[in-house]
Amino acid sequence: MTPPCNTGRERRFAQVDVFTAQALGGNPLAVVVDAEGLDDATMVAFARWTQLSETTFLLPPTDPAADYRVRIFTPGGELPFAGHPTLGSCRVWLDHGGQPRRADEVVQQCGVGLVRLRREADSGRLAFQAPALRRRDVDAGLLAAVRAALGLAADEVLAAQWLDNGPDWLTLRLPSADRVLAVQPDQAALKSLAKVGLVGAYPAGGEVDVELRAFAAPLGVAEDPVTGSLNASVAQWLMAEGVLPERYVASQGRALGRAGRIYLQRDDEGLWVGGDVAACIAGTVRL
Repeated sequence: MTPPCNTGRERRFAQVDVFTAQALGGNPLAVVVDAEGLDDATMVAFARWTQLSETTFLLPPTDPAADYRVRIFTPGGELPFAGHPTLGSCRVWLDHGGQPRRADEVVQQCGVGLVRLRREADSGRLAFQAPALRRRDVDAGLLAAVRAALGLAADEVLAAQWLDNGPDWLTLRLPSADRVLAVQPDQAALKSLAKVGLVGAYPAGGEVDVELRAFAAPLGVAEDPVTGSLNASVAQWLMAEGVLPERYVASQGRALGRAGRIYLQRDDEGLWVGGDVAACIAGTVRL
């Protein structure tokens, strides 16, 4: 594929680490702050060039209720919504002088519509309100193929659902966090099957409650270090089933040497997904 022809100009750029208080422990995100005027081909090419799970582009909103608009790209294409790009993009927008219309919240416009963010009073972390979740059952043949690609026996899958809040994940609940961490996927097989999420519980009383993993081979991402959209979907699913409480902490990234922490809480307004954002790189990029 021939790269797009673009003489380019300098645009403000940041790279942050999301779902960690200390850089290098979470999921990195590249953010082009001044993205107005960029065409789709350039956004796609830059996302492929960064080789991060997501790269975002900040734009003026087209909805008068929004504070800013974001477009979210993986190396394989555009997403209507994703969690760690939502938190990271909001943090970068604020750090570069963004002024929300309301003092107590920021409103992001993206492919799924408007997403609210707030600063948690007890921790100061940003948290986004999870979009509505759509659930559906998993075809038995597809589930068997996914189990085989993950090396799982039938009795190790306690439950399976398609979870969709923008990105869709074929999500499996396993017996334990240890079993989640032990999975060694066949990435070539998964590439033709589905994006797959795994969740398993830790013993009660520990620092974190569950471990997650996210395999996104169809998007060109073998394993996403920390995935806000998947964590949101899992919380909505398993809270509704009574498996998880209305407030808990999830871990993701251990299998990749990361230490992501996701803080989930349901209240009268819905489900909120929170996490720290650590600054890593600030400068300009020529696009």
